[in-house]
Amino acid sequence: MSSNDDEGKPAARQEVHDCPLATDPEQSSALAGANERLLKWKLDLFILPLLVSIFFLAVIGQSNIGNAYQAGLAEDLSLTPKMFANVNSLFLVGYVVGQLPATLLLRQLGPQRQFAGAMVSWGLLTIGASYAKNYGTLVVCRVLIAVAESMIQGAVLYLSFWYRYEELATRASVLSATNALAGTFSGLLAYAIQKDLDGRNGWRAWRWIFLIEGVLPVGWSVIILLLLPSTPNSIRRGFSPAEKTLLLERAALAHNTGNNKVVPRLILRVLAEPQFWFIASIQSGLLLCSSSTANFLPAIMAGLGYEGVQAQLMSAIPYAVSFAAILVLCRLSDLSRLRGIWIIGCCLVTAVGYIVLLTTTKLAGRLIATCLITAGANAPATICFAWMASVNVGYTFRGSALALINIMAHLVSLGGQQAFTVALAVALFTAASTVLLMLYFRWLNAEKRREQHSENSEKLRALSIDEIGNRHPDFFFSF
Repeated sequence: MSSNDDEGKPAARQEVHDCPLATDPEQSSALAGANERLLKWKLDLFILPLLVSIFFLAVIGQSNIGNAYQAGLAEDLSLTPKMFANVNSLFLVGYVVGQLPATLLLRQLGPQRQFAGAMVSWGLLTIGASYAKNYGTLVVCRVLIAVAESMIQGAVLYLSFWYRYEELATRASVLSATNALAGTFSGLLAYAIQKDLDGRNGWRAWRWIFLIEGVLPVGWSVIILLLLPSTPNSIRRGFSPAEKTLLLERAALAHNTGNNKVVPRLILRVLAEPQFWFIASIQSGLLLCSSSTANFLPAIMAGLGYEGVQAQLMSAIPYAVSFAAILVLCRLSDLSRLRGIWIIGCCLVTAVGYIVLLTTTKLAGRLIATCLITAGANAPATICFAWMASVNVGYTFRGSALALINIMAHLVSLGGQQAFTVALAVALFTAASTVLLMLYFRWLNAEKRREQHSENSEKLRALSIDEIGNRHPDFFFSF
């Protein structure tokens, strides 16, 4: 059983290569052909656009604070740079609060209800932020917005219900590329608002930014509630009986049993796995590098010589580069069926970007460096999410690992709110950690092969994947 073998065939015990996404030939042939290709197109055209719309609006809700800061927020609320950094840091703290319960309860609450409820919540809170009159009110609104947005962080787990491992990074890249696209749109929208609405009805541009960008998710939540499918096991409309059967077979290859039960002891067992800490350190480093530019991008553009609305407009360039890099690199990761090597390469590109940004004063060089950082940090973070899903199996084990790693990564990334110098060292450390994790997975796979016919392995085979997670003797780790 490799990371995408059918859990219903534990007796197969065939040698599985270290290529993480290799599948059993018999299983692959059972699912091959035009029917599965058509089904994947249907999923891509039905599920992905709805998820993209959710993340698009969520990223706008996250990043609008940077645009508002350039549009009069600092002056009206008497915010110092340190206070603004604190607002961003506290947003990240709020962001981690709901992630573990939100991820584990995704099946019980239903993805469509959970995601729609989150959109209504952060939309109303963003509207409330447009009426803020002091620093304290702004902090409270931003923290609560973060808690609401944390409820959509089970999206990668949701995707793993529908897609096989070798398809996951490409689809997750669409969501991540949405971050870059939404950042571009947010900058352009802020530019238009600042240009046309500043002072309208006695409101500064930053209040209009919050108001307009709060109304959008509230209205769109109705569409999500009505149209987003739940899970392959409970879907009722939109798919034929044959397609439903195929969906269940594909879900089984990704070790989805349809079991909604949360096993509390597995949550703690996740923390005892060395690979958890390796992946957590990698994802933490990637998010720290990403967050070191995201909230301060308009200010960085201002430092490059652009002012006011020009800074808003120019901030779209690095996001556009990041958008293309995420889609291309994640697709290459799926096609090559490799994860670690792509993360290492991107970390080195990010490090080069920081070196240029810290050492040159030339406008063109600093702009290129900013593009390298945004592209080099965002793309591997998406690949890492797909990697996490494929090396942690079983509903509780996978959900806990995804949530806890994301929580740790966001807490560590608080350092990225304060300085760029630390991010350079982190980029290099992240590359080294990835190398060590690849070597560790190779060693674990070798140990599993050596113990294939032992008495302990036979006992473990009697247990389900939901009970023991990646300890199953026929499951092999991906890298």
